[in-house]
Amino acid sequence: QVQLVESGGGLVQAGGSLRLTCEASAGAINAINYGAVAWFRQTPEKDRDFVAVISGDERITQYTDSAKGRFTISRDKAKNTVYLQMDSLKSDDTAIYYCAMRLMSTIATVSVAYDYWGRGTQVTISP
Repeated sequence: QVQLVESGGGLVQAGGSLRLTCEASAGAINAINYGAVAWFRQTPEKDRDFVAVISGDERITQYTDSAKGRFTISRDKAKNTVYLQMDSLKSDDTAIYYCAMRLMSTIATVSVAYDYWGRGTQVTISP
């Protein structure tokens, strides 16, 4: 069974940092080390929006404009894990963050391109 589990969310003040972690279950280990993995976020008022993605070969990363220069996506294949380092956090970053994985190595920025999803982790930024 393929499962992705996010962790690392929490409550921080504006300007602070968080590192989100996406870990794969045993059934997803090979896929998470081959496929592209992305982070999306969602609030009650908005659809699930793309945040960042890393290709299967780690050569390509892409970020939404608001995340550029503040967020960094990376992966540790030895640990079957993908990270999202978030710095200089703003109140607009408050959302539930979801990890998503696709069975292709190439990146995608739309949610329909992803085959597996985690349940999300809440990130709340206080003023």
